[in-house]
Amino acid sequence: MHVRRIREAAGITLEELARRSGLSFRGVVYIEHGKRNPSLTTLLNLARGLDIEPSRLLEVFDAARREPIESPKSDPE
Repeated sequence: MHVRRIREAAGITLEELARRSGLSFRGVVYIEHGKRNPSLTTLLNLARGLDIEPSRLLEVFDAARREPIESPKSDPE
């Protein structure tokens, strides 16, 4: 969904992103819907197609890591 949000914010269609990045239309759809995990090369191609730094595609993982992890609650004895 992160790729989709960036693509839509840039006003780029799926077809255009596929063309710009050298990927298939179906490949882009699968990535956007989480059905395919892109390789590093594919991420670089997507970034080129979106005209962004590759690190923007990985920001979603940085944000998730910053979220506090809840510790398991212990049962009162």
